[in-house]
Amino acid sequence: MPDKTLVCKECNRQFTFTEGEQKFYAEKGFENEPQRCPECRKAHKQQKQQYRQRKW
Repeated sequence: MPDKTLVCKECNRQFTFTEGEQKFYAEKGFENEPQRCPECRKAHKQQKQQYRQRKW
């Protein structure tokens, strides 16, 4: 499984979906490739956590 170049849906930058990440996704049973680059994934995760904290 070679590395893949994907485009982030948030910032439209290209990022590499490495062979190791692909194996990890497969082992976890994830069927979809990541839609966000690592930086946007981290920011999105933080936003969700902040929302949950404010909600409660």
